[in-house]
This record gives sequence, structure tokens and C-alpha cells, in this order.
Amino acid sequence: MDERTTPPGGPDLGGPSSIETRITDYVRLGVIVLFAYWSYTLVAPFILIVIWAAILTVAVYPLYEALQSLLGGRRRVAAFLITLLGLGIIIGPLTAIAFNFVEAMQWLISKLTTGSLQFPSPPDAVRSWPILGERVYSAWLLAATNLGEALEHMQPALLQAGRFVLGKSAAIGLGLINFIISIVLAGFLFGHGPSLASGINRFAERIAGQRGLGFVQLTGATIRNVASGVIGVAIIQTLMAGLVLYFFAIPASGGLTFAILILCIMQIGPALVLLPVVIWAWMIQDLSYALSLTVLLVPVALVDNVMKPLLVSRGLSTPMLVIFMGVIGGTIAYGLIGLFLGPIVLSVFYDLLIAWVRVQTPSRLPNSASEPRF
Repeated sequence: MDERTTPPGGPDLGGPSSIETRITDYVRLGVIVLFAYWSYTLVAPFILIVIWAAILTVAVYPLYEALQSLLGGRRRVAAFLITLLGLGIIIGPLTAIAFNFVEAMQWLISKLTTGSLQFPSPPDAVRSWPILGERVYSAWLLAATNLGEALEHMQPALLQAGRFVLGKSAAIGLGLINFIISIVLAGFLFGHGPSLASGINRFAERIAGQRGLGFVQLTGATIRNVASGVIGVAIIQTLMAGLVLYFFAIPASGGLTFAILILCIMQIGPALVLLPVVIWAWMIQDLSYALSLTVLLVPVALVDNVMKPLLVSRGLSTPMLVIFMGVIGGTIAYGLIGLFLGPIVLSVFYDLLIAWVRVQTPSRLPNSASEPRF
């Protein structure tokens, strides 16, 4: 038998046909990579919006199913009502904050124009502050005695601060538009929930088998857990605090409400904002005003201690540090939408990483549901 004869079980790896096959495979892979990159560049401006819409759909889908059952199976009506509710929850407070900011700026401009804005004289204790004490005292004293000269002296810094505030205001406005589009898109996704879930399950099973299905279910559970126990509680607590601050005519109530929202999402709580407000009320206002404000704000500050045990699922607790990093990193990277998107995405990654590190066998993972669900 000729030793050069090709074995029956395999081709000649060094032959021309083998090289041509490899080149063809490389060309196909290059075409796929090219189209993938091209597609990514086309959808990149909408990725955040689509991701947030998908997270909203997963988080609110149980409510959509319950509402659909109450309406006799009317899917479109249920999706429309949830979309209106979401728009009201998001747009209402943010619009109020924006109007409050505009009113504060108009008040400041009018005071500066008429020259009626006055600052009290600085206390002597300011001079003893380390490093910046003398500079702060001199600038404060100049503003108290000659505001016009102080503004002229600080004009470059004020211009830079104005540009910064204007840029952040534009970013907040863009984030609000992204929120509106995401909520509307989520309303359209509700009707296609089962088919989308089925496609995701098939893709995960093809990539990682039974473990992929378990990771998909873990992702959905984590999204609902963080969305309801962190984002949901923070929004409810912020709405309650904002209403109290608004009805009691607290100065800069819009900005204080936005600060409360950030602190609540960070899991720090609203006490850092509400406690100074209560102290201010007892020092400036009369007894009935201060007592009424305190009686209403104390339950608002403690409401998360009651709601979180009811809304957060057992066994899916995300560390506070992960949520804190998600809030800060998401806000820095993606602005207003990152404030909500960051903690959810980072929590999902954390739970998936912990599940992967534990090296669970497929038998320990949750069994896939008979009907695809979000």
C-alpha cells in the first residue's frame, strides 16, 4: 500500500483543497464580523434606549399580566394603561424639578438685576478654616458689602459654572427624552413578550445548554428584584417626600426632591436631605408648621424599611456596594438614564458572576417553565 495514500477517515490537511476551504471559512468569518460591526454602528445610538425598554418590560411584565386578566385579556389596553402610568411617574417629577430649577434661576436673575440680593456678613470663625479660610472670608465679605464688584471679580468662574450648568441641563433634557422613548417602546414590547422570551431561551440554550436557561431566569429574577426593591421603593419614597416638600412650600423643593431620589437609589436614604429641612423648619417657622412637617416627613423617611421586605425577593440580595457603584458609574457614563440603568445592570452581572463561580450543575438550576415568560 502506498504510504502517500490519504487515509479513509480524513482529508489531506496539507492539500490545495484544504487550504481553499480554510480561506473560504476565513472570508465568511470576515464578512460576518464586518456585518456585525456595521450593524452595531447603526444601532449604537439606540442601544441604551432598547436595553432600558427591555429592562422595563421584564420588571413590569407581572403587572401587565395581572392588568390584562382584569381587563378580560385586552393586551393593547393593558399595555396602553401601563405606558401612561410609566410616563406619569417619570415625566411628572422630572418636569416639576425642571420648572423649579427655572423658577429658581429667574428669581436669582431678578434679584441680581434689581440689586436686592443681599448676603449677611461672614462670621469671624470662617477665617480659622484650614487652607481656604481667608479666601472664603474675603470673598464672602466682598459679596456682603459690594455685590457688584464681587460678581465682576468672579465673572470668569461664574461663566464657567454657567456653561457647566447649561451642559448638565441639556444632558438631563436628553435623558428625559430617552426615558420617554424607552417607556413607549416598552409598551410595544409587552404584546410580544412570550415570543421574545422564547427566542431568548432558545438562544441561551444553544449557547450554554440547560445552564443558559437557568442564567436567563436568574437575570429576570434579579431585574425584578432590583427594579421593585431598589428603583421602585426609591421612586415611591421620592414622590411622597416631594409632595410634602411641595405642599409646605419648602425652598428649592425640586432640587431637594432630585437629591432624595439619588440618595434613595444609592440605598443611603432621604435622611441627609430631610433632617436639615426639619431643623430649618423648627428654627425658622412657627410651631404648628414645624410639627406638621415633622409628623409627615418621619414616616416618609422610614417607609423603605416597610416596603423593601415586601418587595425584595428572598435569596437575591445584592450588596449595597454593588448598587452604589452602579448608581455612580451609570450616572457618570450615561447621565440620567444611567442613574436607573447602572444599578440594575451591575446587579445582574454580580448575580450571574456569583452563580457562575459556584459552578452549579444543571440539575441545581431552576427548571425552565413550560411556557416562555419574562
